[in-house]
Amino acid sequence: MQRSERQRQLRRYDAVKRGMDVVVSAVGLVVTAPVQLVVAAVVRVALGSPVLFRQQRPGKDGVIFELVKFRTMLHPDTDHQTDAERLMPVGRILRSTSLDELPTLWNVLRGDMSLVGPRPLLVEYLPLYSAEQARRHEVRPGVTGLAQASGRNSLGWEDKFALDVQYVDRRGLGLDLHILRRTLAAVLSRRGISGEGQATMSVFLGSHGDGPP
Repeated sequence: MQRSERQRQLRRYDAVKRGMDVVVSAVGLVVTAPVQLVVAAVVRVALGSPVLFRQQRPGKDGVIFELVKFRTMLHPDTDHQTDAERLMPVGRILRSTSLDELPTLWNVLRGDMSLVGPRPLLVEYLPLYSAEQARRHEVRPGVTGLAQASGRNSLGWEDKFALDVQYVDRRGLGLDLHILRRTLAAVLSRRGISGEGQATMSVFLGSHGDGPP
């Protein structure tokens, strides 16, 4: 298949996918509203205010947006400084079950994100990507992606980025459904929640290495 024809197919799928994202995220917000109210109350009691975690993240084409999730950690200005110290038992449960991600459906509905795509990472990582790794920003970031369906935080950065770029090139309905099924299985089994020796995952230091926070 010629590259130009493949690009036209991808653009058509992206338009269809956006429509599916709107419908699924809108329904998801309504269906999960009672659960989100309970989670918000639990976070408020266990961690205090604010209930929501907000952070700037790069989206499609590197455009910055505000990611919204339930808060799972104590504030960094407490005596607990590392992620391992700040991540509370309630936060571990929310992360392992992915309940902390429910507010992110608002980002999907708004068009900042998609249900499936490369996970949005930190803004400060933008200048550290190789040209190939930066291709992950050719599509909207996702609530879940091929890397998450293939091991979540147990994967190294190089493997994650290779899977992200693979998704950019191979994206389609069949692959998206496969990723959603694998993600559900990973959440139910609670596999790959943390990187080895990490509370969450290591810091990305560039394409030649990664290390602990």
